[in-house]
Amino acid sequence: MWLRFGVLGAGLFALAAPALATETFDACAAAAASQYEAGYEAIGLNSDAMDTAHAIAVCTTALAASPDAAPLQAWLGRAYATTGDAATAATYLEPAAVAGNALAQTLLGDMLIVGDGVPQDMVRGADLLKLAADAGFAPAEDSLGLSYDYAEGVEQNQVEAARLYRRAAEKGVARAMANLGSMYAEGLGLDRDIVAAAAWYQRAADKGDPRAQFNLGELYETGALGEVDHERAATLFRAAAGQGNAMAANALGHLTQHGSGATPDPAAALALYQQAADQGLAQAQLNLGLLYEDGIGVPRDLALARQYYRQASESGNSDASARLGLIYLRSGEADYGKAVQFTQRAADAGNPVGLDTLGHLFEHGYGVARNPDKALDYYHQAADLGYRPAADNLARLEATLSAPLDGAGVRTYPRSKIAN
Repeated sequence: MWLRFGVLGAGLFALAAPALATETFDACAAAAASQYEAGYEAIGLNSDAMDTAHAIAVCTTALAASPDAAPLQAWLGRAYATTGDAATAATYLEPAAVAGNALAQTLLGDMLIVGDGVPQDMVRGADLLKLAADAGFAPAEDSLGLSYDYAEGVEQNQVEAARLYRRAAEKGVARAMANLGSMYAEGLGLDRDIVAAAAWYQRAADKGDPRAQFNLGELYETGALGEVDHERAATLFRAAAGQGNAMAANALGHLTQHGSGATPDPAAALALYQQAADQGLAQAQLNLGLLYEDGIGVPRDLALARQYYRQASESGNSDASARLGLIYLRSGEADYGKAVQFTQRAADAGNPVGLDTLGHLFEHGYGVARNPDKALDYYHQAADLGYRPAADNLARLEATLSAPLDGAGVRTYPRSKIAN
């Protein structure tokens, strides 16, 4: 739910020394500074709005003229980081961080925590974030909150995480607003308060944060705020999906497929699921598999269904594993070995359909040695999870096993037959 790297850029709490106030310095600042940087609030850019090629060019020129200038090192490092070249970014951020530049400390701290472009070192990463956060640098406060939230380089302390998120949120960091909303929504470090969660999500969503848009959409979709509002949810999911949020694309696909808050459109749902699946979202891969297995909006294609189910299964989606097991069990040329493999994977994850199907396999000896006792156990586990077909199977098998054996003993005849 929370991300360490966001689209919002970071700045530093240090004005350039007068000697650095040159034309090339100003050009670099205009190209790579951010709205959180003291003195550059008016010209600062989000990292997603940066022209990275231009920023790298002008900041390289500026740094050549002032090679020890920490702000220039930090800005050039930020530009490279925005392109995804973390290794090169680190070469500029390291000396700037050592010199006390808060922007460099924050970006390098985040990179150290996740091991992006540098060897992973969560403790040093958290230490750098502390230095920047102690200087009041808002993006560092948010990132340090994340470290306390997930025990990355520091001992887990969700009360401290919520406090840091709030400090950053009150300074306008949208992702911190979203994180604070999630703390309220889940009751982590704060008393659970869905209304407060929605308020913080709304503030972040208004600033364009896609995670907040998705989370707020979920509150409207589920009726957590009092009433279900599919139209509002669809609007929020659409905004987040348009920014590449995979969970929002999948959620909008579901609403679109079923006509909730949107006109039913299986083809549009397919495209949305595909968008999310291409980003590796297992639930979207499962949903694609269901469409292809059932032929909804597309020609029925079991090969494609298996492909998407397998992708989702490999990502740990137990529903996909269960569906794969059923396909291999029910296909024209059943493959009991694969049916057992994927059904067992689903059952091991506590999936009720997988447990019920595994019971069926043991009851009839499909791909495994027939074992009614194991079948009963798996039916029982699935029934305990509220899966009604398993409860029916459990009752049926118990009745079968307790019934008298028919024809297995001495043959008897009606009294009239014996009398004759």
